[in-house]
Amino acid sequence: CAVSRQENHITANELMGSGTLDQAPVYQRDIIKRALELSASALILVHKHPGGDPTPSKADIDMTSKLYALAGQFNIVVHDHLIIGRVDEVNFKNLGLLEPQARNF
Repeated sequence: CAVSRQENHITANELMGSGTLDQAPVYQRDIIKRALELSASALILVHKHPGGDPTPSKADIDMTSKLYALAGQFNIVVHDHLIIGRVDEVNFKNLGLLEPQARNF
């Protein structure tokens, strides 16, 4: 989701990629490019784990950390990253995975 600069509301909800049962390639440059096209000031990332367990994988954490850093270079804030499971969901903000000390660069 892209969030507008002026009113801090969701301006777009777009599919940025799809994948297989165990992986979905996501390209940070495409996400940032689209955010810039929309003049977004923030992003909320959302994806599902079709296996049902919403626990973030190392790949999820690494991708989010890299996107967080890249977005910051363009003054775009990553508000959260939600992972939807079969019955439950988790978000990086509540898990402390968006905090600067939690990022692995």
